[in-house]
Amino acid sequence: MKAKHQRLTLAIIAVVAVFGAGILAVYGLRDNAALFRTPADIAAEPVPVGQAFRLGGMVAEGSIEEQADGITIRFMVQDAEAQVPVLYAGITPDLFAENSGVVAEGSLDTDGVFVAETILAKHDENYMPPELADVDMGRDISQ
Repeated sequence: MKAKHQRLTLAIIAVVAVFGAGILAVYGLRDNAALFRTPADIAAEPVPVGQAFRLGGMVAEGSIEEQADGITIRFMVQDAEAQVPVLYAGITPDLFAENSGVVAEGSLDTDGVFVAETILAKHDENYMPPELADVDMGRDISQ
């Protein structure tokens, strides 16, 4: 085989390998890719029961209810247009509170309740860890 044909053969093999790797990556990630939705998105276009996605919004004031088992909580995630009830069993993050941002990963059940597997609490750009809240951050430490 001539050198020209060898290079052409290697180039074709490389293109096929890259294409095959891309298809395998997309196939492998299709079940792990969780879409992000807000309560308004869910109200406008309902999500199929059992489909994994991320729900983002604010924890509604007065909506956090601890269940009898001591581990499960129920609360409402809201935005400007809609609310979605959420059920979560587990330890909540330190920043999780009413009127704070939250992202929950999970799926809807048959009753329209979002069953969260993971909760991530969000904070604004002025966040300060609770341990440092009492520390005077304005003092000059170079002295």
